[in-house]
Amino acid sequence: MHRNIDKKIISFIPDGEFYYQKGIKAMQRERYDDAHKYLQRAVELSPNDPLILMQYGILIMEEGMFEEAYEILAAAHGIDPQEEDIIFYLAEVHAHLGLLRDAKIYAEKYIALAPDGPLADDSMEIIDFAEQEEDLFDDEEMPDGEVYFLQEKARRLMEGGLFDEAIEILESVIVDYPEFWAAYNNLALAYFYVGKIDQAKELLYEVLEKNKGNIHALCNLAVFYYYQKDKEELDSLLELLLKIKPYQFIHRYKLGATFALVGKHKEAYGWLRSLKKKGFEGDAGYYFWLAHSAYFSGNETAAKEAYEKLVELDPSKAGLEPWKSVQETSGVDSFEQDREFLLSKIMNKYRSERLLGFYLLGKSAHKQEIISHPKYIDVEKLSVIEQLFLANSLDYEFTLETEFDHSFMRALKTTNIMYDNYKPLDKQGTHLFQMWFTLCEVALSRSYDFRNPDALAAAADYMFQSSRYKGVTKTAIARTYGISVPTLTKYVHTLMEFLPQFSE
Repeated sequence: MHRNIDKKIISFIPDGEFYYQKGIKAMQRERYDDAHKYLQRAVELSPNDPLILMQYGILIMEEGMFEEAYEILAAAHGIDPQEEDIIFYLAEVHAHLGLLRDAKIYAEKYIALAPDGPLADDSMEIIDFAEQEEDLFDDEEMPDGEVYFLQEKARRLMEGGLFDEAIEILESVIVDYPEFWAAYNNLALAYFYVGKIDQAKELLYEVLEKNKGNIHALCNLAVFYYYQKDKEELDSLLELLLKIKPYQFIHRYKLGATFALVGKHKEAYGWLRSLKKKGFEGDAGYYFWLAHSAYFSGNETAAKEAYEKLVELDPSKAGLEPWKSVQETSGVDSFEQDREFLLSKIMNKYRSERLLGFYLLGKSAHKQEIISHPKYIDVEKLSVIEQLFLANSLDYEFTLETEFDHSFMRALKTTNIMYDNYKPLDKQGTHLFQMWFTLCEVALSRSYDFRNPDALAAAADYMFQSSRYKGVTKTAIARTYGISVPTLTKYVHTLMEFLPQFSE
């Protein structure tokens, strides 16, 4: 009896064909979410069935996921190179991706195999469209399908921080396609992100030598000079870029994004806005830079409109507007809004300086831009205290479980009290906070409990002001922070214990 039950159970275990049929029925009933689920499962169970792969590829192509569809259809074609329908859908997916040369090749192949086939008319339409359009593009804009997908794969790896894997792919691409300049430019970026700065620049010099005036190479070089703080080379290159008046959308986009990144907000907004006026439908990155450059060039209404469009494309960006963290009293010229100042703190060799940078990041319109950069902040290398101040700036909700957690929150409250008295930060304010974070770092490392945030803020302020200016009284400082003079005196002595000790 037990053996018969086992056999019945085994005979009813669903296989790929079972889910494939369920997927087809779901599509016929226009239940596309179910169809996607069933066909995905069918592919998992029968990864070597070309027809199941093809059907799943068709479905996700109709959902607009063209790159994923290509990969699936290409796998199906590899299993059965003579299947006519697979060849047609490869033509269609290439057409959707704008790879018209390859679309035409596959459509012609379908016609050769099935001149009277059910998809012959559709194939002829693809051929006619490709022939009409191909004269409008140069070779760099119409790469072969293989190199296009290799580059897209490398780009996705770079977005995920997997630069070494991307470099391996792009190095092979430039060997096989020695005049595909887009791959050179992306490889230069990948080199730069892994610290191979000289190699990155040499590669761009090679592009500019062989393909003079390549806008992407010029812009990437400007970005490299900017990050290296090579002001002389950057200014010289920006002078050239400001004279360039490109016609193509992609070049205007690249110029606009580059100007925005290096702080030329007015020029950036001019180029990015020109695209919008001409009906350009950009991606999330375009609307980020448009909002960013609009805001910093004084066009707040346009900035908000652009950011609304960004959130439509990428809902995860809601609440991360460049101006979201800017206090009403903070001007664009304050130190909180000085990107160079923030980066100099965040990337400083001293932890107390980095703590200041991470704290001010939460007050800055540059927050999203800085945290999105793959090389500015390596969370895994940060100390616990640094991670906590960074988490605060990123609006994390804290769960208070240990005494240290409570001490940190009181230290944070102390910092906020001082910030409220000094915002927006001028040079004097930054010096106060540099001193405060030196004390705060030592105190937290010694498990100090920060029991009276108002008194601690007053004590830090008094220590700072009395060391620099004449006529500073404890009475005035105590009144500002709502505490008594004896309490202020007590906490000044407390903080003195946390001053760094220097050997003779």
